[in-house]
Amino acid sequence: MRITRKGEAFEGTEAADPHRWWGLVVIALAQLMVVLDATIVNIALPSAQRALGMSDGNRQWVITAYTLAFGGLLLLGGRIADLVGRKRTFVIGLIGFATASALGGAATGSGMLFGARALQGAFAAVLAPSALSLLTTTFTDPRERGKAFGIYGALAGSGSAIGFIVGGLLTEYLNWRWCLYVNVPIAIIAVFGAFALLRDRPGYADARLDVPGAVLGCGGLVAIVYGFSEAEPRGWTDPLVPALFGTGVLLLVAFVWWQTRAPVPLLPLHIVRDRNRAGCFLTMALAVIGMFGLFLFMTYYLQVILGYSPVRTGLAFLPLTAAIIVGSTQISARLLPRVAPRMLMVPGMVFASSGMVVLTGLTVGSSYTTEILPALLLMGLGMGLTFMPVFATATAGVPPQDSGVTSATVNTSQQVGGSIGTALLNTIATTSSTAYIAAHLHGPAQRATVIPEGVVHGYTVAIWWAAGVMLLAALVAGLMVTAKPPGRAAPAEAPVPESAV
Repeated sequence: MRITRKGEAFEGTEAADPHRWWGLVVIALAQLMVVLDATIVNIALPSAQRALGMSDGNRQWVITAYTLAFGGLLLLGGRIADLVGRKRTFVIGLIGFATASALGGAATGSGMLFGARALQGAFAAVLAPSALSLLTTTFTDPRERGKAFGIYGALAGSGSAIGFIVGGLLTEYLNWRWCLYVNVPIAIIAVFGAFALLRDRPGYADARLDVPGAVLGCGGLVAIVYGFSEAEPRGWTDPLVPALFGTGVLLLVAFVWWQTRAPVPLLPLHIVRDRNRAGCFLTMALAVIGMFGLFLFMTYYLQVILGYSPVRTGLAFLPLTAAIIVGSTQISARLLPRVAPRMLMVPGMVFASSGMVVLTGLTVGSSYTTEILPALLLMGLGMGLTFMPVFATATAGVPPQDSGVTSATVNTSQQVGGSIGTALLNTIATTSSTAYIAAHLHGPAQRATVIPEGVVHGYTVAIWWAAGVMLLAALVAGLMVTAKPPGRAAPAEAPVPESAV
């Protein structure tokens, strides 16, 4: 992804584009669609699982197929925007995303839905970098750019809450399929808006696509996530499971080797050799492993175990998102100029882990107010304390020509962490539930009590693992992120993340 460099003129900088603020609406609309699609189907998932006959082990692919394709192809999407032009890539991404959404909404089986979600993720990986690049080149005045990025970042940060609420409304009052169909009219409006309001120059002739890098990197991630998924029905000792893990590791090693030799590498390795940036990337991936697992389990717990409606379930997640926004904008943003980033990231991950530990006490009759709400607030506050310094530290001091790929790498670690976390924790939960039910179910008369207890037991076991992963994130942040307080000086222009929360 090419970011405007200092001193590099963009056509139209001499006279500001009179339609730039309406252009921001178009860009923000597309970005919101991409972000909320990571959570909008969570609320619809129980309904979709019943309608399409998905197994508990396979249901996570509705989420994982999207995040994996998104994260695995995000770097390549930035290069495509450089090659064919930002506006053209933006429009192609919108049309492809809408088409994939329509296919998913019309799915007649689980395989069709999984494929459509993967296609959505692939086009989201094209759409998100081009949206950010268009925003960067549309707003060239520093004051206007700060305001535009603030609006863009607020939408990215609130996308998860909007996804939960919209998903609940559509599922309850229309049908789970409308959680996918809703993207079609949004994309159509954005396409017409893009043609009318957005300006861009042509692509760059010297841009090249690192297709072998994309195949090796994405292939390795798919093999590892698929290995976690197959561990539930087959067992960890089945020959296919370690074979998938081994294949994934080999492909990722080959990816790293190729990046040292590729003419235009997908991921320049000097970016991840920096200790602080590497620590931020790893902290982000570990943090999101727990968060995406929480979304999956709490959706099922609230709807299936406690009997919440889809709308009530969506509203139940609002405190989590509110706490993330408060932790990020009111605490981290105010303290970061004066304290080292790890002094926010380490407590943040400890808070989030503590919230997870509170949730390990869930039973089939837990109270939302006294047992779930405090955990969500702790989780949200911890994530808010962590996200902001991660993005700020990872992009600090990066040369302009590397700012785009650095931002994309942070977001790639976020999406990949979500993919692995959803697959791993879902496997742990379903395996633990099956073992519990087998050990405690001694007759048909017990099914009504033992099965719900077994399901909740599986969730709590997986949540314990998530709490441990978040403590590991705190350890990584404390040991690897050694950056000093950035001070009160004006920060260097840094890209806004393509997605958050």
